[in-house]
Amino acid sequence: MTNRYRCSACGNRTRFDVVRSWRTRAFYHFTVGGDLQVEDEAVLDESVDEVSCRWCGTGASVSAIEDETDVALVGSEVGTPRAPDAAGEI
Repeated sequence: MTNRYRCSACGNRTRFDVVRSWRTRAFYHFTVGGDLQVEDEAVLDESVDEVSCRWCGTGASVSAIEDETDVALVGSEVGTPRAPDAAGEI
């Protein structure tokens, strides 16, 4: 699962440097010519080691956003109902 992040120092919600580690199990199929084809890869363990803000460079002020309702669409009016005008038009 991919988390969304927010930097409380500068307000950034879109640009982060993320360092992740993971352990996988995979079937390696080498062709006669030596080319590798990875099949049936499964992630056994995954962790986020470090997250830092791309804008201000700090990692101490970055937090994961758990609830998608916390993610504001700045300047967006998507889903906002409009009231009819004097002629009854929307």
